[in-house]
Amino acid sequence: MAYRVYVIELSRRAFTENWRFRAANPQFNGVLQCLYVGMTSKSPQVRFEQHRKGYRNAKGHNLASGIVQKYGMYLRPSLYNHLPVLRTRREALKLEKDLTLELRRKGYAVWSN
Repeated sequence: MAYRVYVIELSRRAFTENWRFRAANPQFNGVLQCLYVGMTSKSPQVRFEQHRKGYRNAKGHNLASGIVQKYGMYLRPSLYNHLPVLRTRREALKLEKDLTLELRRKGYAVWSN
């Protein structure tokens, strides 16, 4: 199976309305955007639509991020197209975490699971 890391731009309301998002991003100065970083074995486009529609698996578990469902605007391929396709979920989770930290260092407000 192949995994990709992707980035979704969020409305700035994520920062102003969601205290958990705000607390996770004390470095944010309001200049750059609010983002969500995730990883998937599907295409980023399919996964984004799943988030927006509140996707639940066959067992009824919610697999959509509430923050994307409420504040997600569009994919930001310029922030992830350069990343490799990975062979394991473990590699993808590490890259998701690394990209989240890198984007925060650059001044973005970022949420990931």
